[in-house]
Order: sequence, then C-alpha cells, then structure tokens
Amino acid sequence: MAALLSLVEFQLKNAHDLNALLIEERAAIASRISVEIEKLAKAKLTLIEQIRSTDERIGQHPDVTELKQDGNLTSLVDQINQTMSACQKENTLNGEALDRAQLSYNRLNNLMQQSQGKIGMTYNADGHTHTLSTLGTSLKA
Repeated sequence: MAALLSLVEFQLKNAHDLNALLIEERAAIASRISVEIEKLAKAKLTLIEQIRSTDERIGQHPDVTELKQDGNLTSLVDQINQTMSACQKENTLNGEALDRAQLSYNRLNNLMQQSQGKIGMTYNADGHTHTLSTLGTSLKA
C-alpha cells in the first residue's frame, strides 16, 4: 500500500485543486458561460470522486492511527479539513448563484412570452406561462 504521507499529501493537493475549480466555477456562473459551467461541473465531479477514493484508501491504510499521532500528518489533515470546509461554503454559494440565474432566466422567459400577446397566454401545470398563437382561431361555431 502507498505510504500514508504521500496519500495525505495527494489528498491535500486534490482539496486545493477543488477549491481553485470552485472559484473558477463562480466566475463562469457570474459570466453566464454555460459551456464553461458544464465543463467545470464535470471536472468537479471527477475531483470529488478522486477525493472520496483517496479518503477510502487512507481509511484502509494499516498506519491510519498515525494521522492522530504524527504532528506532521495531523497538520496536513487539519489543512485538508479547512480546505474542504472552504470548498463546501464555495459550492453552496455557487449553487445559490445558479438558482438565482435560473430564476432570472424564468422571469425573462415569462416576460418574453407575455410580450407576444396576452390573448393567447395560458399557464401550464407548473404555473409557467405558455403562449399559443392559435388560441381560439380554429373554432367552427
């Protein structure tokens, strides 16, 4: 099995990489670059899986008790925990920003539909407006 120190250092690198990626994601969300947001989301999932897998390997390492006994390893674990906490906060902020962007898009979409003419405007099951340009034009009576 790999040396515990190298696994912990790799985990710290992954945590820093994830934090940097989340900051990039925030910039892409603010710029509304959907292709970039999608690319970063895929990279984020890959990094999260790598962090999970490395964490599993660390947990199964025969010298895992050294994480609490060796001062150098304890310091690295603390850094990992702090970085992952920052990642969670950043990810929450990014999720809220995406929610606001989606809400803004829905409002704009509704306004566009309303501007096409209120006569043909109906609402679907989700409560969103829907404009039919043929509403009432196919009546035979």
